[in-house]
Amino acid sequence: MVEATGVRKEIELDHATTLVALAGPANNQLKTIAAQLGVSVGSRGHTVLVGGSADRVELATRFFNQVCDLAREGIRLEDHDHFRAIHALEIDTDLHLRDIFSEVVITTTHQRPVSARGLAQKLYLRAMQSHDLTFGIGPAGTGKTYLAMAVAVRELLAKKVRRIILTRPAVEAGEKLGFLPGDLQEKVNPYLRPLYDALDDMIEPDRVDAMLKRGQIEVAPLAFMRGRTLNDCFVILDEAQNATSQQMRMFLTRLGFESRAVVTGDITQVDLPSGQRSGLAEAHKLLRDIDGIAFCSFSDVDVVRHPLVQKIVVAYEQRDRERAEHAAPRNEEPQS
Repeated sequence: MVEATGVRKEIELDHATTLVALAGPANNQLKTIAAQLGVSVGSRGHTVLVGGSADRVELATRFFNQVCDLAREGIRLEDHDHFRAIHALEIDTDLHLRDIFSEVVITTTHQRPVSARGLAQKLYLRAMQSHDLTFGIGPAGTGKTYLAMAVAVRELLAKKVRRIILTRPAVEAGEKLGFLPGDLQEKVNPYLRPLYDALDDMIEPDRVDAMLKRGQIEVAPLAFMRGRTLNDCFVILDEAQNATSQQMRMFLTRLGFESRAVVTGDITQVDLPSGQRSGLAEAHKLLRDIDGIAFCSFSDVDVVRHPLVQKIVVAYEQRDRERAEHAAPRNEEPQS
């Protein structure tokens, strides 16, 4: 219940299906939204009854009204979008959710529109559109590679670039290529499979095969980039935390005329052998102040996979913080 010092407000949702979509079975989704907003919420007909402190009620008002605006435009937020929408409205009081969720990058082969699912993704899309080199750094499940792939496919289909080049280091925890069966291509294919999967989601598989044969799309290990100059193409380096310092330098200096590059990775998930520095972490330190290069950061808030993934990311990040605290040297009192 709302405390006596709180305020109450009625918000009329004039789009008939909005409240039904927000409420969910037995109003469970509405309860979750209320908890995220920090207010009490009830409903009567198409009216939402909100109570709480003045600033939280104001936030709730903006959220419900803007979700209704989106519904009128045919844009429906998924259940897992609500948290990121509320988070974005908290950060920017002048923001309208339309600025995030309305722009469709591309439509998948399953007729699902690919668009930003939060403020971090929106800023990432803007960076890729306005910079020749963009870094997307953050945990798994935040859409870094998938969105980069969507932009690359859009640019290729619009004939703004001649080729898409997708690459990642062939490095995984506890495995070495020499111990895997098959020839070189068979050895590296498992590492590149996620890139093929994303491609198949955006272009019909038969068309992908044809583009691969014509060289319009190339998927290759990072080592294959050495000695090349990549002109008139959209290049994506995925899992860049597993690129060594030398490999990162080699890759970044391959960029040619009329080309753009996107580098994605999670600097907390490095699988390089002990003693080898992540090229992604080093690049972030060396290049972050250079004009023309964009660095976009993602956090657990931006995870867009199964809701459990966000909780898993948070749990591991907490574990890592605790380990770092225990490992930090402590100033001990001198013994008397």
